[in-house]
Amino acid sequence: MTSEAIPEHGTPADATPDATPNATSDATSSATSSATSNQATPWEPPLAGTEVEHLLGSLDRLRMTFFWKAAGLDAEALNRRIPTSELTLGGLLKHLACCEDVMFTMKLAGTAPGEPWQSADWDAHPQWDFTSAADDSPDELYAVWASAVHRSRERVAAALADGGLDHEAFVADQDRHASLRRLICDLIEEYGRHTGHADVLREAVDGLVGEDPPPGTPMPI
Repeated sequence: MTSEAIPEHGTPADATPDATPNATSDATSSATSSATSNQATPWEPPLAGTEVEHLLGSLDRLRMTFFWKAAGLDAEALNRRIPTSELTLGGLLKHLACCEDVMFTMKLAGTAPGEPWQSADWDAHPQWDFTSAADDSPDELYAVWASAVHRSRERVAAALADGGLDHEAFVADQDRHASLRRLICDLIEEYGRHTGHADVLREAVDGLVGEDPPPGTPMPI
C-alpha cells in the first residue's frame, strides 16, 4: 500500500465550524469508505492489526500481486524469457507452488511434500520446478500454484491453533528449532524476490505494469 492510499484524518487548525462536517456523518462516511475499500482490495493487510493478521496479510498481498502479474497468459507467454535470464512466469508459478508445499510440510512438520515434488529427480535436475514448467499447460500451472496456496493456508491455520506463531517447526539449526513465525517470514521473502522478477517478465510480455492489482481484481485463492 502506498502512502497516498492512506487517508489523512483530522481538521485543519484554522477550519471554521461551518466548514467542518458533522462528526457523526464524518465517522459513518469513513467507516463506509473503509469497508468498501476492504471489499475492493481484500488482499490488503490491516492498517493496525495483530501480528498474525499482519504477517498473513502481507503474505496474501504478495501472493495476489504475484498472481496478477502471471495471470491470464497462454503457454507461449508463460514460457517467454528476457535475454538476460532463464526465468519464466510459468517457472515462477511452479517454483512458488513448490516453496509453499515444502515450507509447510518438510520444514514445518517434517512430512513429505507430496506430488509432483516428491517423485521428481532433484539430484539430476536441481532446478526441476523451474525447468519442468515448460512441459505443463497454463491450466496445470495455475492449478498447481492455487492448490498449493490452499494447502498452505490449512496447514498454517492448524499450526496457529497449536501454539500460535511460536509453534515449533521441524526444521532446526543444530538443536534450535525454527518457529512458524520464521517460516512465514521466509515465504514472504521468497514471494517478494520473485514478484519483482514477475514485474519485469510480465512487462516484457504485454506491457502490464503497476505496483498493486487494481481494486476489484478477482482473487484466485
